[in-house]
Amino acid sequence: MAIDKKYIDQFINVTNKAALASSYLVGKKDKILADKAAVDSMRGGLNKINFQGEIVIGEGELDEAPMLYIGEKLGTNKGPEFDIAVDPLEGTNFAANNLPGALSVIAIAEKNNLFKAPETYMEKISTKVTEKNVIDLDFTVKKNISNLSDYLNKNPENLTACILDRPRHKKIIEELKKLNVNLKLITDGDVSGALLVTEEKYNVDIFLGIGGGPEGVLAAAALDAFNCNFQGRFLFETEEDKARAKKMGINDLKKKYELNEIVTGDSIFCATGITSGDLVAGIQFQGNDFVSETLVTHKSSGLKKVIKLKQNL
Repeated sequence: MAIDKKYIDQFINVTNKAALASSYLVGKKDKILADKAAVDSMRGGLNKINFQGEIVIGEGELDEAPMLYIGEKLGTNKGPEFDIAVDPLEGTNFAANNLPGALSVIAIAEKNNLFKAPETYMEKISTKVTEKNVIDLDFTVKKNISNLSDYLNKNPENLTACILDRPRHKKIIEELKKLNVNLKLITDGDVSGALLVTEEKYNVDIFLGIGGGPEGVLAAAALDAFNCNFQGRFLFETEEDKARAKKMGINDLKKKYELNEIVTGDSIFCATGITSGDLVAGIQFQGNDFVSETLVTHKSSGLKKVIKLKQNL
């Protein structure tokens, strides 16, 4: 079943308004408040749409931020049933400190078609290469880079890897440097990091490392529409994490998930820029109007583009 195209504009409007609400707090050094503004706007916007929505990917548990929580019901309770994944403010530090790359993100799929991911870390990898056994989470960094350079017919020094600049990635970063791979180090925002493999213009061949599980599912929804590859494996470190995963129906705690196990069927993905980054420009004010850019995908119609809108404040 395809999701009706009429929902595309409605969900773009939701991320647009959430991005706008958050943009007033850019540079104010308060990531909790910037997040809350986006959350409140997104909740209000979703509740006006004729659908029966349930949050399967929420935000905030780890940050103790205002939540659109897992299991929360949204919409007018009329119309089709959808699973919803949200990150109202992806890159809270970017917004708080007026740095590039803050986004307001949402993904929608039909009921039971989006993986219910707990708020925990995930090991992940994404590339444009969809052939089996070229890129794999189970391979070493060296093997993945070697396979990728063979497949793309590029030398390793002509490849670029995107990875979060974190102490936990020290070994991977050292290995990539040893292989002469170009590095694009990001400080936050691994939804957008994973999506940089979608288009040649971003000049990123592989995204890898450990980041948020919810962000992995959100990225997977867009990567699916771009016909890219994604694999993820949740990292359950505490007994509490493991118990929560079991409660959510995850029995194999070490399972490697393929893209089609994370997102199935049709989906809509929207990411509106709050501050300008690689994917989209941030909110800009022009007199009584504001201008926004949203990366939107709708799998069944093949839509995948950046939509620029000028709207009244």
